[in-house]
Amino acid sequence: MNSENTGKVAAVTGGTGAIGKAIAYQLADLGFSVILITRDPAKSSSAVDEIIAGTSNPSVYFRIADLSRKSSIASLAASWEGPLHVLINNAAVTPVERLETPEGIELQYATNVLGYFWMIKYFKDILTVSSPARIINVASYWSGGLDLSDLEFKSRPYHNHDAYRQSKQANRMLTPVFADILMDSGITVNACHPGDVNSSLSNSLGFGGSQSPSVGAKTPVWLAASETLESITGKYFEHQKEVTCQFASMTEESYTLYDICSTF
Repeated sequence: MNSENTGKVAAVTGGTGAIGKAIAYQLADLGFSVILITRDPAKSSSAVDEIIAGTSNPSVYFRIADLSRKSSIASLAASWEGPLHVLINNAAVTPVERLETPEGIELQYATNVLGYFWMIKYFKDILTVSSPARIINVASYWSGGLDLSDLEFKSRPYHNHDAYRQSKQANRMLTPVFADILMDSGITVNACHPGDVNSSLSNSLGFGGSQSPSVGAKTPVWLAASETLESITGKYFEHQKEVTCQFASMTEESYTLYDICSTF
C-alpha cells in the first residue's frame, strides 16, 4: 500500500461487482480517495469495509445511484461535494429477458450506454473544475451488432448477449466523440477491455472467464493512474496496450449515436 494519499478522487460505477470492486481496491491501494457508485447499501458498506481493511486507506466511500435512470445520476451530480479527478464508467447489466426502466427504456441500453453517457454529461463540470481529469469507459473486445435504427431491441428479437455486444460497441464509439467534445476541458476519455473475468455478468452471458478480477482491473487502473497517459485521449486499450478500435472509423455513425443518446 502506498500510504501517501495522492489527493486525487476517483469514482467507480458498479463498485460492488467483481471488476468494479477490484478497480476500487487497486485505486485505494495507490492512494486515491475512492467513491463506489452503487445500488445496494448493504453490499456497498461491505465492499468499502473490505477495501479499507485490505489497503489501510480510510478514504473509501460509497454513494447510491441507479445508473439506468437519468434523474438518479443528475441528483448524484447535483449533490456531489469536492473534486473528481477520475471517473470510471464500469456498471453494466445483462438481463436474460428484455426489461425496461420505469421510463420505458430497454435496461441494457439504459444502464450500459446511457448510464455512461449521463455520468459524463452530469459530471463534466465537476471534472473540468478538477482537471486534469480522466474518464475511463470499461467496454469489451466482445463488441458489435449495433443497430442505430433499433437500439432498444423493439423490432429485433432480444438476446442478452446481442444487447450486451451492442452496448459495448456503443461505449467504444462514444469514447472518441466525448474525447473530441471535451478536448478543451482538461478531460481525457479512453475505453478499454478489462479482461476475461469470471463474474456474475460473464456468467449470465454464458461465459466463465479465465482471469481474476484483480487482473481484469489492471488496465482500467493503469488508464486512471499512469503518468505516461496524461495526454492520451479517444483511444481503446487491451492488456495495457493501445489497440486499433475496429469502430474508430465510424465517425458519422458515432456522432449519430451521440445525438440519439442526447434525446433521452
